Amino acid sequence: MVEMNVRYEGSLRCVSTHAPSGTTLNTDAPRDNMGKGESFSPTDLLATSLATCMVTTMAISAQRHNINLGNPTAKVVKEMTAVPTRRVARLTVQITVPAPLSDDDLRRMRAAALACPVMKSLHPEIDVPVTFFWGPDAREEKVEHH
Repeated sequence: MVEMNVRYEGSLRCVSTHAPSGTTLNTDAPRDNMGKGESFSPTDLLATSLATCMVTTMAISAQRHNINLGNPTAKVVKEMTAVPTRRVARLTVQITVPAPLSDDDLRRMRAAALACPVMKSLHPEIDVPVTFFWGPDAREEKVEHH
């Protein structure tokens, strides 16, 4: 169990505190929903959570299996919809793993990324296309998820 505490600051902004570490994080409503868009919105955090969870889960698996990933990177693009209600409609993820991997290690890393806890927690109506770029030649692999 991990506790986070949220305090509304007014003007559609919140400050969240991670209780174990005391680290704080600010959120702001997006410009297209009455906010100033001066920080992450709550749905931006959802998108960021997905990408960081995928990379972290890959890194955990790599560490367990003594696999060198180099320094993977991720990019996530969030798309909203208003129909039938305002929600996240699509999270497009790109993950780049610069280190060369064997076919077995590549399969293990793909499976780890797609099984991360945030991915498993997303509503099935959210489209999550994932593109991996593997190795020094950035070989592209597209995966439709959900």
